[in-house]
Amino acid sequence: MENLLYHVLLDGRRIGPYDRRTIVGMRMKKALTSAQVLEAADGAKLTVAQLVNRMQPADVEPVAVDEPKATEPPRAGIYSVVQGQFAATLLEVEGAGLAIPPFKGELEIRVQTRVLRIAGRVRDGLAWKEDRIKFPLLDIAHARLRGKVVDLWIRSASQATLQRLSLDLGSPESAGELAESLPHAAPWPGSEPLARKAGGGKGPVPPMLWVGLLGLALVVGALLVLALVHNL
Repeated sequence: MENLLYHVLLDGRRIGPYDRRTIVGMRMKKALTSAQVLEAADGAKLTVAQLVNRMQPADVEPVAVDEPKATEPPRAGIYSVVQGQFAATLLEVEGAGLAIPPFKGELEIRVQTRVLRIAGRVRDGLAWKEDRIKFPLLDIAHARLRGKVVDLWIRSASQATLQRLSLDLGSPESAGELAESLPHAAPWPGSEPLARKAGGGKGPVPPMLWVGLLGLALVVGALLVLALVHNL
């Protein structure tokens, strides 16, 4: 939620700088490990895991990082309830229903076992404060992909109509991952599928396969010519 920039310390070199959203995205794509060390613009050093888990409220169940330090064995009974974690910005809220905080700047979105949790900063007079909202995954009726944007339609017990949230995930890949991680959401009518099922369609033929087929055709043609010449 902060605007600091970070360098990745790797083999004595400083790579970057990157903002927090970029670091989170690189960790999700496994370009960085949880144990790798970062150096903030103010000189402070921390691990990728510490940056990803920063600003975690006390009422959220603790998350075990996948690469704990050898000197710090994992504690018994700690497990991850987080199925996916994303950085985003809130573009629009349409319709009544949930009381969505007026988030500004970067959000942290967590798909947990049963709920979707959105946390970020809101204005509190002249200052900023952290706020969050959680709602059941079962209440996400529809989702729609629009490039790097995901639209979510949320049910509410107090409203007959659905409330729409539009989130900018920063990239089509992250938007697709978020949409695919919502187990109960159906595609919004008329929109593209939320996931590409394995084997669901034939993709383009790889170029090397065309080269192989062409080579085979040339060999067969040469053999036919030789056979024809031999029979004359």
